[in-house]
Amino acid sequence: MRVGAGRMRRGVARAALLGAVLTGCSGASGEEPESRASASAEASGAGSAAAKRGGSVGAAGSACELPVTFDVAASWKPKAVDTEPAGGDDELTRELADALLHQGPVTAACEVDAKPAGHIGFLRVWTGEPGDSGARSVLEEFVAAEEGAGHAAYRTFEAADGVTGAEVTYRYTSEALGETKEERALAVTTRRGPVVLHLGGLDTEEHRAMLPAYELAKRTLRVG
Repeated sequence: MRVGAGRMRRGVARAALLGAVLTGCSGASGEEPESRASASAEASGAGSAAAKRGGSVGAAGSACELPVTFDVAASWKPKAVDTEPAGGDDELTRELADALLHQGPVTAACEVDAKPAGHIGFLRVWTGEPGDSGARSVLEEFVAAEEGAGHAAYRTFEAADGVTGAEVTYRYTSEALGETKEERALAVTTRRGPVVLHLGGLDTEEHRAMLPAYELAKRTLRVG
């Protein structure tokens, strides 16, 4: 019963978060349609396009200190996630914050915002405590904890310096909005605990447009 309640809160939290994003977009300047058009144009070639490197994140002194490091696409802005958001005295606020900050065995640690690059979405990094679970198990728990996730296809991948892990592509369906979109994530294990990189997006079009940035991160991923 507690698991079901947790999944329900996560679904509500995601719907609330997406609603906030949509509200913010509707009040944006007239530059937004141009950004959306750019994202749409890039989406058709996302599978072959290569993202230009804009820096890296994960090392000590970077925007987010993580158990891994990877390159960030140009104009994407990384920011550490505050795990103790303001307004914590309200029970509902605490529950929604908990649903957004924790998913399965991992906790949100960093988000790389695509908005400055003209897209609507984030590449999010989640970290967990050290344990015996392999990358595939961590990833399966991560997806299972997401209410509305389905059609998951898992595979292995190899990144820089022989780093190996698990990757998944799946569909997320929001019952509140009546929409389904593609998402994907990867997981690796480190001596400091598991790490999950997740790419969502406002919709499937945006998700595909942001794939070059995700592939850059995956290709350059190194365990710190």
